[in-house]
Amino acid sequence: MNTVNIASPLTSPRIALVGNPNCGKTALFNRLTGARQKVANYAGVTIERKEGKFRSESGRLWHVLDLPGTYSLNAITPDEKITSDVVKGLRPDEALPDAVVCVVDATNLKRGLRIVLELKSLSIPMVLAVNMMDVAKKRNIHINIQTLQEMLGVPVVETVAVAPKGVDSLLTGLEDLAGSLQTAAAPVSSALPQSPENIQREANAILARAVSYADVKEGSLSQKIDSLVLHPLLGPVIFAVLMFLVFQAVFAWAQWPMDQIKDCMDKLGGLIESVMSPGALQGLLVKGVIGGAGSVLVFLPQILILFFFILVMEDSGYLPRAAFLLDRIMGKVGLSGRAFIPLLSSFACAIPGIMATRTIQNPRDRLVTIMIAPLMTCSARLPVYALIIAAFIPEKMIWGWLSLQGLVLFVLYIAGIVAAMLVAFVLKKQWGGTQQQSLLLELPDYRWPNSRNLLIGLWERVKIFTTRVGTIILSLMILLWFLSSFPGAPENATHPAIYYSIAGLLGRALETVFAPIGFNWQICIALVPGLAAREVAVAALGTVYALSQSGEELASSLQPLIAQSWSLPTALSLLAWYVFAPQCIATLSVVKRETNTLRYPFLMAGYLFALAYLASFATYHIARLIMGT
Repeated sequence: MNTVNIASPLTSPRIALVGNPNCGKTALFNRLTGARQKVANYAGVTIERKEGKFRSESGRLWHVLDLPGTYSLNAITPDEKITSDVVKGLRPDEALPDAVVCVVDATNLKRGLRIVLELKSLSIPMVLAVNMMDVAKKRNIHINIQTLQEMLGVPVVETVAVAPKGVDSLLTGLEDLAGSLQTAAAPVSSALPQSPENIQREANAILARAVSYADVKEGSLSQKIDSLVLHPLLGPVIFAVLMFLVFQAVFAWAQWPMDQIKDCMDKLGGLIESVMSPGALQGLLVKGVIGGAGSVLVFLPQILILFFFILVMEDSGYLPRAAFLLDRIMGKVGLSGRAFIPLLSSFACAIPGIMATRTIQNPRDRLVTIMIAPLMTCSARLPVYALIIAAFIPEKMIWGWLSLQGLVLFVLYIAGIVAAMLVAFVLKKQWGGTQQQSLLLELPDYRWPNSRNLLIGLWERVKIFTTRVGTIILSLMILLWFLSSFPGAPENATHPAIYYSIAGLLGRALETVFAPIGFNWQICIALVPGLAAREVAVAALGTVYALSQSGEELASSLQPLIAQSWSLPTALSLLAWYVFAPQCIATLSVVKRETNTLRYPFLMAGYLFALAYLASFATYHIARLIMGT
């Protein structure tokens, strides 16, 4: 028998949420902790670790760990292994939880009871939360909570994670459990686990006594919706229209808040210039901090609008349908529809997309998905796209309702997707295994997105984005300002001071490489810090062009500055570059950790650079040919 210290009733208990995917576990976590949560990675792996805290009415502070979803403690994926190791106390960097809250879906109790019985065999204190009870009652599924509690021998409570009062019974159950936790050596069973057959027989016996069904019309509304959404002809059309409308909204809805942020940056820069005498410190604040970081912050509304739609699709249950829908299309290039979720995650950032490939069991499929994930247009590209589109694409409507700018953005996203499919086809041909894999995927019922979950998800994006602006981007902009300001311009200089600076020398050296694709030395300067994070390129352009204006204009006027300085072929070339741009260093490091070799990060960086250069070269010279320049 192993032993572990269990928390005293006077301490802060630490509980772990365990459950199947799509059982409402994360919604329960959000309901308990609200915005008082933090996201990190488990030591040594790139699997996400979410922990939060809340204070109950008794004044007790609870720490809550949201473990990855799993169907069994007999792990077959890295995600499931983390959950299994944490609840068994097998991770040296993670203390065994004081108790476990096992969350099961009331509409599919048969599936959830397996993990309940496995957890019970560990003899760790546990509360069973039967979630989605409101949906079960609508379907005439009757669960006798008292019988379930007696047969399992653990406290059982009803919850509705999406309702404000839906966790009250769980809070009461946790308080009762805390009163029984003592500072003593509590046994954790090390007995051999039961066979899956025995577990299923025990689960069936419990279901026979505790659950009854009366005229169940399971998923009738979902089935009606799916008859359209999953239709072989209508389904792809609905998906394409939905994605198109999302990108239209990114421009149509974001303009007003972007203007407000831009005005604030203008006023702040003007205020600093009016109260500070000219000098190095004023230049750092106005042209380095405001001109750099401020030029990225203005794109926050567009990023939030994009994530709003992604979260709505995820919370409503549409994303698994999209994966199922695209399985046939992705099968043409040798990928399973299971790769859709990681690739969709890459629209936020390639890093979580690459991490999400852990759910793909076929090693070759997983590797190909990792290699093409960076071709999905991540949110860090959006500031670059938005800046260039707003500067060079007219703000006009086609047919009275179609935004030309939104259409160009949609085409850029489609270009990344098409390129990813072509690269996947080539890689699968090269590495073998082009046969289509069958897709087995659980489709949860449709539900209205929960506003609380949406707000928490958006708030997390705000924190992540502003943290990057306030740390990585700000630090790089201060460094870039220094490199762009020293040494100063010589006497009788004919160019701005930045031309003679360290950064200017580097930019002119790189211009010899990038001149064939239309990039000037200012763009070349911005490409270097853009290796840390793509959105830094916008901040770098803001700093570079602010320093080029001799103090007359602020970097918040970056859009008209580049419109005057660049030709249309150069702008289109830069857009093509960022469709394929080599990944940020953080992404390459994650690829190294996930593949455990340097081979694939170097291969990724090499093929992306080659694609980016070739695409930009073709775009630049075709545009010049068409324009006759």
